[in-house]
Amino acid sequence: MKKNNNLKYGRIFAAVLAAFGIVLGLAGCQSLGPKETIHILSGSENKELEEILKECEKKTGVDIEMTYKGSVDIMHILKEGADGYDAVWPASGLWISLGDTGHLVKHDESVSTTPVVFGIKQSIVEELGLAGKDVSVKDILEMIRAGKFSFCMTSATQSNSGASAYIGFLYALLDKKEALTSEDLSDENLKQNISDLLSGVDRSSGSSDWLKDMFLAGNFDAMVNYECLIIDANEKLVEEGKEPLYVIYPYDGLSLADSPLGYVDHGNDRKEEAFLKVQEYLLSDEVQKQIEATGRRVDYNGVSDENKAVFKKEWGIDVDRILSPITMPSEKVLLKALNLYQTSFRKPSLNVYCLDFSGSMSGEGRDQLIEAMAQVILQENAEANLLQAEEDDVNIVITFDSDIKNIYVLEDTDAKEFENLYHTLEQEEPGGGTNMYAAAAKGLQMIADSYDVRNYTPAIILMTDGVSMDGDKEYFTNLYGKFGMDVPVFSIMFGDAQSQQLDELAQITNARVFDGREDLVSAFRNVKGYN
Repeated sequence: MKKNNNLKYGRIFAAVLAAFGIVLGLAGCQSLGPKETIHILSGSENKELEEILKECEKKTGVDIEMTYKGSVDIMHILKEGADGYDAVWPASGLWISLGDTGHLVKHDESVSTTPVVFGIKQSIVEELGLAGKDVSVKDILEMIRAGKFSFCMTSATQSNSGASAYIGFLYALLDKKEALTSEDLSDENLKQNISDLLSGVDRSSGSSDWLKDMFLAGNFDAMVNYECLIIDANEKLVEEGKEPLYVIYPYDGLSLADSPLGYVDHGNDRKEEAFLKVQEYLLSDEVQKQIEATGRRVDYNGVSDENKAVFKKEWGIDVDRILSPITMPSEKVLLKALNLYQTSFRKPSLNVYCLDFSGSMSGEGRDQLIEAMAQVILQENAEANLLQAEEDDVNIVITFDSDIKNIYVLEDTDAKEFENLYHTLEQEEPGGGTNMYAAAAKGLQMIADSYDVRNYTPAIILMTDGVSMDGDKEYFTNLYGKFGMDVPVFSIMFGDAQSQQLDELAQITNARVFDGREDLVSAFRNVKGYN
């Protein structure tokens, strides 16, 4: 058969062209270089924007890695130089002002705004005749005193929504129009009034986004949170056939979260260029409307027509209201106010620490546990993280292995007593198996027998490095149902701990599990911020 040379040479030519194209393609890829990644330290409320951020990655060619922290953590990380982070995105510029002592942050721009509001069940609003009315913080105080409703909010010393609401309360209760001063905070009437108002807090949280999740999973009257998260919660409540929340804007103590996104300058020009691409994308008109569609405001003059349906009037949301937020006080006054919240004004905490001293804790595990406890027991450390004890706090420590080892009760908040307790724990030696259910059940029994939980923000904090081989989950579950108390069991897993058993306890008690396997001390600080 005669060979077709034209076909043969054509195939050779095509192969050469393909190879040449591959070389050109490789050369082109090489010249473009690797994709840039920016690591953003962010408040938890921005989890609602993750779909928008995924699209941002596609459009800008910049990979975005988000790390969610509380406001106080963001402040501390900035103070320490924010190593490992290229940008910061807290709920409020306040935390950049307090934390950026090294003047690393630049190009910071507000991405959106949202007021901090009360979201109250509609049935309660109707019963109290609040719909469509101007409501003051003092009005809410009188309703709390009369036992009309209670509410959930984040810790003022750990989360921006809680801090913003709290500072707004102070302004309103003092009838302040000008800046808050240190002298104002010494007012005896203020102490009584703010303590009475905060006595209405029945659950606390260190995170605004988790506060919303906790509210949805529980049965609470109201929560103080960002307007955008109230909208998100209402959408889920309506989907589930439950009554939504009605938004109340306290006219005399309203605060705004301005959501600034800023670049942390470590001297990397490529990172800065990548950051600016991301920021420009988020501030573009099209994307601003997408952000507005999540319930955030992007214009002080109101809401665009296409997104007005998101801000439902029947939920009490008023997009025509002129928002007149308070002015945050100076750093010195703010820190004094936050310390007073932690030590004098807030509802007392009832903490039960269940500490694993089983055999697997020998060595590094035990050392980590003792160091973690030092962060809240030793008041000098606690003060650095705004976690110090309030004068009426109760602290119970239960150490366990396959059974209960020791129980320590501390109702005295004297710093020396805390130090003595810490040194006592240092003498504990690990051994035996693991029975976390016995410890958690004992803590629950002690709370039920000796304390009125209505006067406290209670929590059982379980720290374990292993699976509970002993004990009975059903016994704890039945006991929890019998007492009918809203006592969350927060867990911190570290070492070789498995999450399944801890997740089950969290689900039963409407709590959450913290992962301390990389940084146990940080996880312990975080969980303590939840009550």
